[in-house]
Amino acid sequence: MEPLPMPLKEVDRVEVLTLMDNFVDVLLENTAVVKRPPKAIGEEIPTDTLLAEHGLCLLVKVQQGAEKHTIMLDTGYNSMSVLHNMDILAVDPNELEAIVLSHAHMDHTGALHAILGKISKPIPLVVHPDAFLYPRFLEEKDGSKKRFPRTLVRNDFKQRNVKIHESKAPTSILDGAILVTGEVERTTAFEKGMPGALVERDGSLEPDPIKDDQSLVINLKEKGLVIITGCSHAGIVNTILYAKKLTGIEKVYAVLGGFHLSGAFFEKILEKTIDELKALSPAVVVPMHCTGRKAMELLSREFPASFVLNSVGSKITLN
Repeated sequence: MEPLPMPLKEVDRVEVLTLMDNFVDVLLENTAVVKRPPKAIGEEIPTDTLLAEHGLCLLVKVQQGAEKHTIMLDTGYNSMSVLHNMDILAVDPNELEAIVLSHAHMDHTGALHAILGKISKPIPLVVHPDAFLYPRFLEEKDGSKKRFPRTLVRNDFKQRNVKIHESKAPTSILDGAILVTGEVERTTAFEKGMPGALVERDGSLEPDPIKDDQSLVINLKEKGLVIITGCSHAGIVNTILYAKKLTGIEKVYAVLGGFHLSGAFFEKILEKTIDELKALSPAVVVPMHCTGRKAMELLSREFPASFVLNSVGSKITLN
């Protein structure tokens, strides 16, 4: 790993367009931070609509002066749904300069090959090496084990115009405009990963720490860090603290993405998580995907000026 802090260019503008999330509401209003998709095309309300699913796919754009870059973080669960939303939102897959996978779970990688099939140029795919681990399981409370589908196989990319960039360490992309964290350092005592996650190694099952969990870090000029997560399996607070450590930048301006606080196991750490987030004092908080209803309600109450309710088709603009 490069010596810390790692260089990270300042950018003037960050846009995050949600191509897939767990929720869609076409009646939400615009704010200073978020622009919702139009309810009509001209005077006509369309007969088709955006789709939601248990998945995440984000189009991330950064701009510095006249220089602009576009990448995709994760690819959702269902290939038909993501491509459908890309079509409605007029997103051209060929504008992508890279695809970053936050981790290998199917709700973040499911549409990858369908999207790659629409791209006519070489494209980097940024992943942690553990994203290719298989088989992985989820152990239920009754002891039964459910196998995760295998969505990433190295050999499957040989026939595609894809350059796989595997790294456990942080990776700088787009000429230093975005930092991919790589494997997140886990330092908090209360964030303990995903309960019941297992991986098979050498014929034996062992706990799966989901080390392939990684996030995006951007340095917004005069504002601070913008941190964009997939599922935060390493812990949302751990992820933010690691972003600060990697960059040497203390100010956290915005946190967006999945916080993985859904379910009874994570409800035990909601209060502590929110206390830590309040201490970090982000100006914009946009929880998505696996954050969970109860956590969403608490975040909206504890961050009344910062909280943004996300929805498929919403575009967050930070400048």
